[in-house]
Amino acid sequence: MRAFFEGIQWLFENIFFIPQDYLRKLELEHWFIANGINWIFMIICSVAMVYWIKQLKLHEENNEENQDTTAHSFLK
Repeated sequence: MRAFFEGIQWLFENIFFIPQDYLRKLELEHWFIANGINWIFMIICSVAMVYWIKQLKLHEENNEENQDTTAHSFLK
């Protein structure tokens, strides 16, 4: 049983963590590039938020938004 868990340890340390080891070394030289994945996620979230706000404004301008507190049955 111990060999099984040591095999899992070897798999994670030597195979699955190769990208993380590369990013750890890259961070010392190029911080911006090493955090590229984070920048991509921030851009995606920003675009999604702008889209959502535009859609809310569009529905509000067309008077399609029901802001009554009894709009949902569970709030009655």
